[in-house]
Amino acid sequence: MEMGEKIYNLRKAKGLTLEELGNLVGVGKSTVRKWEKGMIANMKRDKISKLASALNVSPAYLMGWEMDDGDIGNALVADCLEKEIDNMASLAPSEKDHFKAYINLLEINRKKVDDYTNQLLSIQQMEHDAVLAAACQRTDIEVTEQMRTHDDDIMNDDSEWK
Repeated sequence: MEMGEKIYNLRKAKGLTLEELGNLVGVGKSTVRKWEKGMIANMKRDKISKLASALNVSPAYLMGWEMDDGDIGNALVADCLEKEIDNMASLAPSEKDHFKAYINLLEINRKKVDDYTNQLLSIQQMEHDAVLAAACQRTDIEVTEQMRTHDDDIMNDDSEWK
């Protein structure tokens, strides 16, 4: 996809007019139209940066330097899923806010969120596994009936759990 097509699709997905996007970048609507039509090939770096920021993508994405086929953030923006998220009745308002915030992050920040989420899931799994291990019977020694009775007495004694 050419840069002009990307600008057009992202602008439409965000519900911006030519004039609104131009105001965000600091140019006129005719300049935005020319970008979208591919009539201006040499954009200044500061304009590329402002344009990328306004469209919530990376400058590298706009320039075609990044492969983004698997980039969920740009796909979500391009497919107008913010509106779809709003229409999902099964999601709580806070969940909708989380999803919309995520898709509005720049790609590099979405990757940070993904990494942090994976770390938290790993920690959560380790905690879950530790609880399960604690609830199991010991296998390192032979457990006698007297030991089981003692353990059960402790588990059933409410004063032990205050």
